[in-house]
Amino acid sequence: MAVIGIVLGVTAAHGASISNRDERDYTVAIIEGEARAERALKPAQTLSDVCLKGCTIRVNGSEADEYRLTGGDAVSIEDGTVFYDAPAEAPTDPDSPATTGKLKRRKG
Repeated sequence: MAVIGIVLGVTAAHGASISNRDERDYTVAIIEGEARAERALKPAQTLSDVCLKGCTIRVNGSEADEYRLTGGDAVSIEDGTVFYDAPAEAPTDPDSPATTGKLKRRKG
């Protein structure tokens, strides 16, 4: 039984991370269900484990800058635009198109 507990503890889920690669500050609203938190994101700063099960983020409070993340996504803000650094799960098909690049807005 102790071995099962150790194995389960090692496979803990990781939340999404958001990095600021600009030279200006941003305010990021993180919305998970009914919960909402606003966090300041300074240049070169990263917010880690911001949402484990998925969330919506808004950059500088703008609903036009709203993006849907899943737990494990890694994104960055560059020139005011949100980009994927790494997807939550890498594709298993080596012939699949690259998943890095500009983050497309997902309706949530």
